[in-house]
Amino acid sequence: MEQRPQVVSAALSPTRAVALIRRVARPIWLWVGIAAVLKVPGRRTGTPLQVTLSPVEVDGTWYLLSFGGVTDWARNLRAAGRGELRRKGRTQAFIAIEVDGNERDRVIAAYLARLGPIKRELDPIKRDFDRRPGAADHPAFRVEPIR
Repeated sequence: MEQRPQVVSAALSPTRAVALIRRVARPIWLWVGIAAVLKVPGRRTGTPLQVTLSPVEVDGTWYLLSFGGVTDWARNLRAAGRGELRRKGRTQAFIAIEVDGNERDRVIAAYLARLGPIKRELDPIKRDFDRRPGAADHPAFRVEPIR
């Protein structure tokens, strides 16, 4: 039986700069397909919850990375093991497999590389990510579509 990684630390709220960027850019990111809406059943109530995320592709496989640490959506996805991802107007049911080690490190590297070459001290998103610098602080899930 697989053991789940232990919760390293609680999620952090985004800084004001990141919250503003998300609020302003979210509709554009959804429209062009940079962001997607994750729908996952709540771990306590089973009520479907939605959150906007930025999936990242590594070697042809899609991943979801919990940028803000061990967030509610990450806990819900761990508990449910499945969800739905709506991207570019299409909804895809999937099985979520939490990854760690080298696979998680590659997901984090791809996510950060997608943010561009701006220095960390100048980029509010990278600075926000650095508030939880350990890879174990950022749960990552492989998205395996249900056909």
